[in-house]
Amino acid sequence: MSASADVPAAPPAPPVARQVFGDALPSAERYVARLATDGVTRGLIGPREVPRLWERHVLNSAAVAEAVPEGARVVDVGSGAGLPGIPLALARPDLRIALVEPMARRVEFLEEVVTELGAPWRVVRGRAEERSVRTAVGPVDVVTARAVAALPRLASWCRGLMRPGTLLVALVGARAVEELPALVPELEAAGMRDVHARAVGAELGDAATTVVVMTRGQR
Repeated sequence: MSASADVPAAPPAPPVARQVFGDALPSAERYVARLATDGVTRGLIGPREVPRLWERHVLNSAAVAEAVPEGARVVDVGSGAGLPGIPLALARPDLRIALVEPMARRVEFLEEVVTELGAPWRVVRGRAEERSVRTAVGPVDVVTARAVAALPRLASWCRGLMRPGTLLVALVGARAVEELPALVPELEAAGMRDVHARAVGAELGDAATTVVVMTRGQR
């Protein structure tokens, strides 16, 4: 896990990270170190992202916690390098987390991180729309995603994981928020209700972000 000359060193944790992660901050620091080394060499994180891992990726992902109910069963789809699932899990130990990812090399990375941190999170290889994944993860209260697909496609993929009342919480950029009103009819046609954008992480400065939240309806 040592950094090579071509890989920038992991950045130090900003002061706000203690507020977000509390006693789990050492685990968050180890995760960031993994992202800055193995994450880069395995092509999961671009080397230019290393200096801003905390603000742009880890704290940004942890901000999702504001939209997740206490004690929820959470599935992070298309988890990739563990974003937003792992920072969310570290910030909210009350949650039960499953990380779903189809690509073998990413699954291997996730399993290594889970083992290294001694965490109770499950790693499931597969795609959100696959029956085997639905069977593996069981009942779900919240589905999270970051940069997986356009919102209508994401909702379609995740619908099978969701029962009536399950939330889908997607980390999105400014463009997706601007486009959201035009997408609502398509999302509602996919069975989603109460579709809205929500700002989260205001106290995190540059790590503040926006999520789109929707609920699966009765059909």
